[in-house]
Amino acid sequence: MTILLCVVASLGQAQDVVSAPCDLVTPVMTTGDPKPGKRVRQVAPEYVGTKVHHALYLPVDWTPGGKFPVIIEYTGNYWPPSHSTGKVEDANLGYGMSGGRGFIWVTMPCVEKNLTENALTKWGDRQATIDYCKINVPRICEQFGGDPGNVLVCGFSRGSIAISYIGLADNEIAALWKGFFTHDHFDGEREWNYPDCDRESALIRLARLEGRPVLVCSTRASQLRDQYLGDHSELARFTFLDVPTTCIFDIPEGKVMHPHTDLWMHKESEYRKQARDWIDNVINGDGDQ
Repeated sequence: MTILLCVVASLGQAQDVVSAPCDLVTPVMTTGDPKPGKRVRQVAPEYVGTKVHHALYLPVDWTPGGKFPVIIEYTGNYWPPSHSTGKVEDANLGYGMSGGRGFIWVTMPCVEKNLTENALTKWGDRQATIDYCKINVPRICEQFGGDPGNVLVCGFSRGSIAISYIGLADNEIAALWKGFFTHDHFDGEREWNYPDCDRESALIRLARLEGRPVLVCSTRASQLRDQYLGDHSELARFTFLDVPTTCIFDIPEGKVMHPHTDLWMHKESEYRKQARDWIDNVINGDGDQ
């Protein structure tokens, strides 16, 4: 499989990016019925009476009876330095990917071990988290016109690891995805302090990619390529995109308080363009670059 490195913009381009304001603002999660352009809190039938929930956004161009590609997102951990709360309602990456049009966007929870609330750090009850996704992705597609053959899974930080640790945990959940979009961190990159976080276990999960397209975005994507994933290019159609968030933002800038951020696609830049071109290629083509 081909491994590509997307070219980093020149210094002049980066300076132009910094001068531009953000052109996207993530919709606030509210209650009530789903509507185009609205992001709502939803509780799955299995968790009625608990605080476990996901967030559903229908694009501004959503129509009943239509068929839309779907973005499923997992959030980062609660980590105050980057203003990451770990809450589904505070996710941003999927909205930056679509710009609010053309895609149904769902932020999935990690289900806490007590099965009564969302986990803000780590995985909670991992099997419950996996099962929640396996049940609700098909359900959401059926209810809201999601195209089950055009589902992307994405994540930032903890969520980036979740692409594999949750999204490739078994063959059934792995079959849900057409493509994979990660930002900052990657399953097997290093060992953390939870079960099966070692590289050998991660590679077993990554084998379930079965050649599908993966966009590895990071402030150090080249390093992930050179020190890890480049040795396993047979697993997927990997594309690597270095995202210099310190060039995109004059940190601290607005809500961006740290280079480790899921807001980088909320501002126009060459990096966002390359990422969206990759998304378009996966959704409307075969994912090969």
